[in-house]
Amino acid sequence: MTAELVRGQNHTLPQTRLEIRVSAGTPVVAGATLGDENGTVRGTEWIAHPGSPQLPGLEVSRQAAADHRLAVDLDALPAQVHRVTVLLALPTGVGGPVRFGAVASPFVAVTGLDGTEIATFTLTGLDTESAVAALELYRRQGAWKVRAVGQGYAGGLDAMLADQGLPRAAELARSIQDAVTRAMARSVAPPPPRAPDADRVAPGAGAPGPVPHPDGRRPAPQPPEPLAEPATPPTATTGGPINYAHPRRQSTAPPPPPPTAPPAEPGRPAQPVAGDATGWSMDERLYNQIWGMFEDLARTTAAYRSAVDFAESRMDQELDRTLSDPRSRIGGAGDRAREQARAKRDELTARAREALDRDLAQLAAESAVVEPALPAAFAGWDNPVWHAYRVPMEIPMALRIGDLHLPENPGLHIPLLVRLPLERGMWIDSGRTTSDAAALMDSARLRTLAMESAVAHAARLLAVYPADEFSVHVIDPAGSAAGALAPLVRSGALAGPPASGAGGVSSVLARLTRRVDLVQMAIRAGAADSLPPDLDTGEQLLIVNDFPHGFDDRAVTQLRYLADEGPSVGVHLMMVADREDASAYGPVLDPLWRSLLRVTPVADDHLADPWVGHAWTYEPPRMPPGSRVLEEVLAKVAAARRPRRP
Repeated sequence: MTAELVRGQNHTLPQTRLEIRVSAGTPVVAGATLGDENGTVRGTEWIAHPGSPQLPGLEVSRQAAADHRLAVDLDALPAQVHRVTVLLALPTGVGGPVRFGAVASPFVAVTGLDGTEIATFTLTGLDTESAVAALELYRRQGAWKVRAVGQGYAGGLDAMLADQGLPRAAELARSIQDAVTRAMARSVAPPPPRAPDADRVAPGAGAPGPVPHPDGRRPAPQPPEPLAEPATPPTATTGGPINYAHPRRQSTAPPPPPPTAPPAEPGRPAQPVAGDATGWSMDERLYNQIWGMFEDLARTTAAYRSAVDFAESRMDQELDRTLSDPRSRIGGAGDRAREQARAKRDELTARAREALDRDLAQLAAESAVVEPALPAAFAGWDNPVWHAYRVPMEIPMALRIGDLHLPENPGLHIPLLVRLPLERGMWIDSGRTTSDAAALMDSARLRTLAMESAVAHAARLLAVYPADEFSVHVIDPAGSAAGALAPLVRSGALAGPPASGAGGVSSVLARLTRRVDLVQMAIRAGAADSLPPDLDTGEQLLIVNDFPHGFDDRAVTQLRYLADEGPSVGVHLMMVADREDASAYGPVLDPLWRSLLRVTPVADDHLADPWVGHAWTYEPPRMPPGSRVLEEVLAKVAAARRPRRP
């Protein structure tokens, strides 16, 4: 079954010998770069392009064409290669289009050698970009996957190659375009138009392609896995006239729900509706709608900041021109020129702010409708849905781990969702040097807040999994987190009492590393039914408090092993730690920190968005003052769990 991907989505590749087929409405240049485990392209010998079309395990076209077939043999790639990024660019100097926004959306398909489609991706939403990183094949836990990227570059091929880390990118881009120009006479004509994307969707497909909304409302795309890291909106374009209009979301999911609100009157915004996005279920529609709101907020804020920067730059240029003429400094001419320049700056800034306020008001209205309709997995602790909580029968598609906002409107919060099962662990940073809010707080209080945050995250994970399909273990070497852990301990929702002392640390780590080893061996051998009967095959979460206190070198090695290998077999790590406390281990722990999703117990703007350059402020989940919702939910979870021991 073909997986029709959206920007940021990934899919496992069932084979290693593949073709990557590119179809566009105009001749394009196709190439690919090889990256190591850090994504670094080590030199020009790691890029395949029309001037050098063959690398071990990779071959691309020698000319610009509207239809490409790239051959990939993942087993033949050098051992150091962990990533293959497919690049597309418009040829320059040949009289063709200069931006992807002027041509039909390129379509990329990953197929087997027999032509069977494995995954497809339509690159929608491009505008002034003349080069784009279409998709990437990457190796994770020994298996290869494909991810839809769709990151465009208004600066063209040289900007894209520079972003890949290649030295002398401009020179390399010119050599590629020269090779393309020499071969343009052999360019292939555009293929016949493809069938509409809606015709390509088969019932039950994993993520169907773009489908227009029947009443013109804005359907929302799925994000990449985030923050599942919230880095998900497309690159904001720069240069040229600024578009103050509210960005339209591109539909990249299954057919939308029937309209539940009357069409808006001409000139007035549509009435927001919860679930007004594409998806097979209401949860999927709400998930897509939330990430559509995130993308809208990112884009409209990027447009506003770009407009303000443009206004300031224009004022500076006009003042420079005025002051460079000595005659303008005599009399009131200079003062009038400065006033006029500032007036133009203020006018442009006011127009940008007006557009931003309009978009923010629309998003705020949508948020006010969506928030009360969220299921428990997506809802905040203050949502009434928790008062009717029941232990679920199946795992939801995502989990809320906090909120995000930008300084232009701190009151507009977008839920931060991560996909389930978790693909990486979490690090709750208890350090005081991470933000201004943390620096002003007492160290002991900050550590307590960090552990309380870990308990809240663990409770949500327990609450959204079916009974007996998720277990939580705690390592608290010095017993310093007894107060914060009380809700978990009193409810009986923990798999066992918190482990303390060197013996407790060693016992828990040994048990979980054994589970990882056994499950991995069973999977590789295709003998999952041979696992020991006492092995808990449900998902496991290990909470570690006050790391590295109580950990010797062996325990640290086991912890790193769980962080690297555990998620693929259902063992997840949640660290409550201050990185400075672990500095004595030196760089040996750097891979550990990088493998975890860092969140904070206080608000912090540490989540960088590489697409548009924003620094998102993360707000941890908060319990309403005086609420006992956490204890009530944990009591229901504990009551639904079957006894694990006599």
